[in-house]
Amino acid sequence: MSKSEATLPQNALEVQEQAAAWLARSIAQEWSERDQVALDEWLAASSVHKLAYWRLNAAWSRSERLAALRTATVTPTSRRPRIWAISFGLTAAVAAVVAIWGIGVANWLLQPALQTFSTPVGGHQILKLPDGSQIELNTDTVVRVGLRAPTRTAVLVKGEAFFQIKHDATHPFAVSAGSHRVVDLGTKFLIRDEQNQLRVTLVEGKARLESSNAKTQALLLLPGDVAVATTTTMSVSASPPTLVAAELGWRRGLLIFSNVSLADAVAEFNRYNKVKLVIADAQTARIAIGGTFQANDVQTFAEVARSLLRLAVKDRGGEIVISR
Repeated sequence: MSKSEATLPQNALEVQEQAAAWLARSIAQEWSERDQVALDEWLAASSVHKLAYWRLNAAWSRSERLAALRTATVTPTSRRPRIWAISFGLTAAVAAVVAIWGIGVANWLLQPALQTFSTPVGGHQILKLPDGSQIELNTDTVVRVGLRAPTRTAVLVKGEAFFQIKHDATHPFAVSAGSHRVVDLGTKFLIRDEQNQLRVTLVEGKARLESSNAKTQALLLLPGDVAVATTTTMSVSASPPTLVAAELGWRRGLLIFSNVSLADAVAEFNRYNKVKLVIADAQTARIAIGGTFQANDVQTFAEVARSLLRLAVKDRGGEIVISR
């Protein structure tokens, strides 16, 4: 798996079984420093591991019968029977926990309500979900993901993300962003959270865009539809495939412009780079530009402004100023 990819925690029941095995070994007398290092590594690998282990540890501590086993006097000749008794008792405790909570509730408890993932400026990350879905994070983006049954959810806190959702009619996937929600109907879609509006581009399948505003009617989105939503309004328009493809250029590290203003192009570049481009005057800001650029290559864009648009370009360290 590449550094830009991350996988959500494995099946909760498998984690629970592993935690039970570790707890049984840690309670036994034959416990070495090497065992402790291995346990520490397993716990550090995931917050889900820690949660599962300490839940079972707490269940063990609360059990009077098991507590009695723990405080019993141990002699060299009684060590093996004691270890067997502990393992048996722990298995019974785990079984009791599952019986009381139910497997579904146990899975629910072992998974965090929402896990947070983020990318820095210029960053790119792919999240692979256990159900086969995938979320791709663009620059400076924060998402929170939860998979507790019966619903699958995500929250786009800020930034932009591309969702490829494996459809399940009985367990719909919903993405919340501000006062709006996108509900998957078998879908690939792009969501971008801007300062005053939300932009949703439907690439494949269907999706429903909903608003917390009771006066705003939900929109059914089809491939090529681009919805723009504010706190009080929602509208949708059709976008040609070439423009949809251009919107997704960042997945390949590209910014694709087609007759956009220099101001808009600069604003897009500034999302991906710490060195900022600055337009010095309104007249320069209105100049149209087109082309395909590497998202992290500010210098090439500035050189195009200098050589092709005949503009003045001054590098001031942390920013590059473009003017007539």
